[in-house]
Parts: sequence; structure tokens; C-alpha cells
Amino acid sequence: MSQEIGVIGSPEFTTGFRLAGVRRFANVPDDEKPERLDDAVEEMLADDGVGIVVMHDDDLDHLSRTVRQNVETSVEPVLVTLGGGAAAGGLREQIKRAIGIDLMEEDE
Repeated sequence: MSQEIGVIGSPEFTTGFRLAGVRRFANVPDDEKPERLDDAVEEMLADDGVGIVVMHDDDLDHLSRTVRQNVETSVEPVLVTLGGGAAAGGLREQIKRAIGIDLMEEDE
């Protein structure tokens, strides 16, 4: 069973996670994102030891269509985005997709 968290993004984004103990990460400087981000994401998705992949929401715009579709439909590992346009509703949908139920169902 996958148990580790992987982080992909700029060195500034990954540093806090690394200080918190995350061992799987891919630093992709902002000026190299168009060339290297797809490869970093594909490698992290293929890593059987990673259960959750964390990225900055704005970095999704740098992914190719194919890789973006792969991360949006991936169940394991699940992709969680932070910052930017990742509002509570987006995180809610990510959790719902990952575990299959909506933990925050509203009472009718």
C-alpha cells in the first residue's frame, strides 16, 4: 500500500514539505516548467511508493493535455493541489474522488 507523500514544484514550494519530512520530491524551477514538469509528474505517478502527490494549483496550467488528464483521473496516487485557484470546493472534489464519498454532504 502506498504511504508516502510526493511533492512537485519549484524549490520554494517543495522546501517546506522537505523540512516537514517529505522525502519524495521533484524540484522544477519556474523557468524550466514547460520542459520538465510533465516528466516530473509522470515519474511521480509511476512511483508505487507514493500515495499522494502535492502540487501548486497554478502548475497544472503548465502540464500537457495528456498528463493533465492522467493526474485528474488518477485514483492512486491522488493529486492534491494547493494555492492559486484551489478553493475549498476543489479540495472537496479531490477528497471525494480519492475516497469515493463526500465527507461534507450538506443536510437537506
